[in-house]
Amino acid sequence: MFAFVYLLILPRFLLRMWRRGGYRRGFLQRFGVYGPDIRTKLALPSARFMIHAVSVGEVQVALRFMAELRAKRPGTVFALTTTTSTAHAIAEKQVGGDDVLLYFPVDCPFVVRRVLRQINPLGVILVESELWPNLIRQAVQRKVPVMLLNGRISPRSFRGYKLLRPFVRRVLEKFSALCAQSAGDAERLIALGADPKRVHVTGSAKYDIAGTDARPDEVFLTKIQALGFGPASLVLVGGSTWPGEEQALLEIYKRLHGKYPSLRLALVPRHAERRKEILAELAKSGLKFVLWSDCRRVAAPAEKPDVLLVDTTGELRMFYAAAALVFIGKSLTARGGQNPIEAAVCSKPIVAGPHMENFSAVISDFLEAKAIVQVRDQAALEASLSSLLADEKERQCMGARARQVVQDRAGAVRASVDLFLTGNFNHG
Repeated sequence: MFAFVYLLILPRFLLRMWRRGGYRRGFLQRFGVYGPDIRTKLALPSARFMIHAVSVGEVQVALRFMAELRAKRPGTVFALTTTTSTAHAIAEKQVGGDDVLLYFPVDCPFVVRRVLRQINPLGVILVESELWPNLIRQAVQRKVPVMLLNGRISPRSFRGYKLLRPFVRRVLEKFSALCAQSAGDAERLIALGADPKRVHVTGSAKYDIAGTDARPDEVFLTKIQALGFGPASLVLVGGSTWPGEEQALLEIYKRLHGKYPSLRLALVPRHAERRKEILAELAKSGLKFVLWSDCRRVAAPAEKPDVLLVDTTGELRMFYAAAALVFIGKSLTARGGQNPIEAAVCSKPIVAGPHMENFSAVISDFLEAKAIVQVRDQAALEASLSSLLADEKERQCMGARARQVVQDRAGAVRASVDLFLTGNFNHG
């Protein structure tokens, strides 16, 4: 049955590879087929744990957990699995030499059995909301404990899971430990069938991965200043934007630029592969624009652009550091939201749309501290941006409050590592 289903969805995988690029690499790993170098490394005897994270934010949480655990238990190695090519590229730069980086397998019984047999983990750690039933069931059958790290169940997901509660309960009851981001997440996990004794509110690990150093390097500063995006300008950064949000920001920018002539717009899309699509929007806008990848290779153009399209990965933090204010993507025209914490570490005023469901606990913290403005639609977004652009003191105060929220709520990863070491995961 599973084999038939995955044959049916294979064309979708192939189409995604063609559209987004980068998906082709490591494709067979998704079916548990590894090259000789990986097989050799996996065959080495070691205290190895498997940790899975879907995309960039979750990978950063996983990497921080790995570092914290290794500091307390030297010699530990990991098989880190990711889903997206962007997350894989970021993880590739940071994993330890003895670790193995893989693409996550499709959750099909015979594939999962093959993967677990090759990795042979002492434990499995799933980040945030990765409830893969076959992986969990197969791990427990092998007497391998499973932990949920930085667990999150949004209200929307909760409503869907409730319809399948008997099935979800059988999955959740197999976890040895579930570390929840908030009391609300813990309550939803328990309501779906998790053992209350195994559910722990540790807080959001997103606060731990943000770090404290918000200073961009000198090469970066020189480049953006040459483009007219330095401290003398009011730089609005659209961070991790999704389809429709670039168009909205371009429309807002054109209206606000007359009132604030030093205003500049930096668009940092969530997926750099959308470059052509966004370039088409920029061409229609009539605004002067440049690609960041071009600016990194050649001298800045003589005519300063209005808009900078950042078509690279891993540099969002530096653009946040250069911003006067920040819009958080996937919150206006799409559901879920992106991580506001990196902008907060940089002491920046933050504006987000109505859809921040994936960061419900974090957004509650920020709203309570008046460290973020959440708007209902594009018109409200424009009004809020205009108000903040006009009030430098409020931008500074709001940014300071945002940074303080991060400092006050750090420590979730360390608490999760302590639970990990004192629970069923401590094999000698």
